[in-house]
Amino acid sequence: MSKYIATRAIRGANSLVTEAELMLHRAIKDKGADTLVKFPNTAYYLPLIYGMTGNAVETLGQLEPVLQMARSLLHPVPSEKHWTPYLGETLDSGMATLIAAEAIEAVRFVYHLQPERKPGFHLAGGTAFTSPDGSKEGGNGADGHLNGPIDDIQLRSWGIQLVDGRMPGFAAIVGCAKSNEVAVKIVRELQKRNILCFLSGNVNGRSIIDQLIEEGVELGYDTYTVPFGTDTISAIYALGFATRSALTFGGLKAGQARDILLYNKDRVFAFVLALGEVDDLKYAAAAGAINFGFPVIADTVIPEILPTGVTKYEHVVSLPFNEIPGEDDLERAELLVQKCIEVRGVKVKVADVPVPVPYGSAFEGEVVRKNDMRVEFGGKHSRCFEFLRMAPLEDVVDGRVQVVGSGFDSIPVQGHMDMGIVIEVAGRQMQEDFEPVLERQVHYFINGASGIQHIGQRDIAWIRISAGAADKGFNLEHFGKILHARFKTDFGAIVDKVQVTIYTDPEKVQEWLTKARAAYDRRNKRLADLTDDRVEEFYSCTLCQSFAPNHVCVVSPERLGLCGAYNWLDCKASFNINPTGPNQPIKLKKMIDSTKGYWQGTNEYAGVGSHGVVNEVSMYSIMENPMTACGCFECIVMLIPEANGVMVVSREDTSMTPAGMTFSTLAGIAGGGLQTPGVMGVGKYYLISPKFISADGGFKRVVWMSSVLKETMADELQAVAMREGDPDLINKIADERNVTTVEELLVWMEEHAHPSLVMESMF
Repeated sequence: MSKYIATRAIRGANSLVTEAELMLHRAIKDKGADTLVKFPNTAYYLPLIYGMTGNAVETLGQLEPVLQMARSLLHPVPSEKHWTPYLGETLDSGMATLIAAEAIEAVRFVYHLQPERKPGFHLAGGTAFTSPDGSKEGGNGADGHLNGPIDDIQLRSWGIQLVDGRMPGFAAIVGCAKSNEVAVKIVRELQKRNILCFLSGNVNGRSIIDQLIEEGVELGYDTYTVPFGTDTISAIYALGFATRSALTFGGLKAGQARDILLYNKDRVFAFVLALGEVDDLKYAAAAGAINFGFPVIADTVIPEILPTGVTKYEHVVSLPFNEIPGEDDLERAELLVQKCIEVRGVKVKVADVPVPVPYGSAFEGEVVRKNDMRVEFGGKHSRCFEFLRMAPLEDVVDGRVQVVGSGFDSIPVQGHMDMGIVIEVAGRQMQEDFEPVLERQVHYFINGASGIQHIGQRDIAWIRISAGAADKGFNLEHFGKILHARFKTDFGAIVDKVQVTIYTDPEKVQEWLTKARAAYDRRNKRLADLTDDRVEEFYSCTLCQSFAPNHVCVVSPERLGLCGAYNWLDCKASFNINPTGPNQPIKLKKMIDSTKGYWQGTNEYAGVGSHGVVNEVSMYSIMENPMTACGCFECIVMLIPEANGVMVVSREDTSMTPAGMTFSTLAGIAGGGLQTPGVMGVGKYYLISPKFISADGGFKRVVWMSSVLKETMADELQAVAMREGDPDLINKIADERNVTTVEELLVWMEEHAHPSLVMESMF
């Protein structure tokens, strides 16, 4: 253990805790001890403090004992008389640093939310903390570019990508790269590997955030690049994210500090990349990250801690940028990223896709705005469709990509044209049932190309190519190359050959559109006949056990996975691709209760899959042995006893519900592998299934629903209302625009004659 590192880290920790104390005392004097403290849209209060100490901080006054705890973790700065070559004191100081940093960010929010505050704070890291009259604040997003804390909604929406490996980990990047070009290269290399990038810090007042913005890199949740703040303190949000991962998916409780740290070491693959000069505060923050099992890699000369122990491999690695054996700076940046992945042991899957633009899941959320667009297919002015069909092996030439018709060279800039994408696949293990499963992947595969936007599916697809992508040489043929590469990589166990034809010739587009629509219709009818009572097996889904060890989904034809990403056909295809993977067939065996949905086979699997935590699971009831959930569910269904019905809260809904809790608070009850009667996480399309809580009265039990669901699923929900024999049913269901309390809900139900009022008791 380096004395130099210990000295710098402990000195930085002592300084920051003192600063936090002074800032808190000033805030209490200005605002009062009872002033509310919170980060927006989280049920975990100040998440790192909540997780590590168990303290649910809600007021400024409640921060005082927390900072006292932080001070108790501090140690004297090492001297010749006081020096031990062990990590313990440095790690203690690192944790004190994280607690103090989160306390400072909490106080920043208090002042940010109070416009009358006085300007003039200057915080560690060099960022001025001034008034909200237009001047820049460090770390709280006031300048329009900075994000501040990630809310629970986004954490859960990333959940399925975290657990299924599409997002293999995250990088906390602190500081400033050697140049703008190097900054872009580092982030692009991480995006190609689908690694989430958290950005913070600065060197001499200049941040990697500034560098990326100057180069026009799109920052935000959708592109896996989240700018927290331009000072070092804002890096605390990355550790808060890690803490909430353990609480959200791991079923851990506040105050279980050791378990939370071990959970992150074993299950959350993250690392710190320190760019540029490392000061005392950065050393202290790095020591805090090491507590979580996250190693630190620096691109400057600093002492190393190479023995393993707290982290999986090395703790601190120095890789001076100019000494990396690359031919130029961009190659050195690529090698730096590879070293980070090696030190943390991140398992990365990268498909080799032959396109002239960067490619990876991190680009799936990119938006191509009209002013940046070269050409579009579909949307308001043209037609675009995609159609995948199974063909005999002899009729498919693997790797063939053809464009039938003209390219977009003759189309005016920001113009549009019709296009059809026809994918023909062949394989000895391929089945007709897999056609829609594979076809749905087109959206993700095409969206992975930087500068390409894909929305919709089937005959309402909408694709845009940006001017930047076109300038780099992206053309229609590249759609086919992407699809061939990805289908062979991801579905190689069932697909032996793939050929793609891109149609732009108007006659051919219309000819194949007619064929595609006929196939869509056949599939719809075939899927409609696929019901729970017509199959002999359901499927397990244990993807989320990488984060929620005791949770298991049971997926049936009429009940998709709670994440919304896996239905019965998806699981069937997954099993064929990987027979030892997370989706295993569950033989139903003897029917125990057809109303509540109990089978001998599902109960047996529930016990095995949950490691004995759950012994029975009802497929059709929320009141008796409901299915467990990890944390990445799309909606929460919860009993409202006074209304004799249930409410459905969407993950996107941040408003107060009649239960007196927001989605984030409710999620703590529904997630973590818990089996809680009356509360259940579900995929939103389970709402329209005839089996939706059918044992408890079905869809007519829904008395309140987030308006976002009503709006985005209007046609589907109206079809359910017709099926239930009550065409006006959706209008009888309240939402947050008109009801936020139980009392208001009961009045609404009486005024609108909701059917649940006259149904038998749910108990």
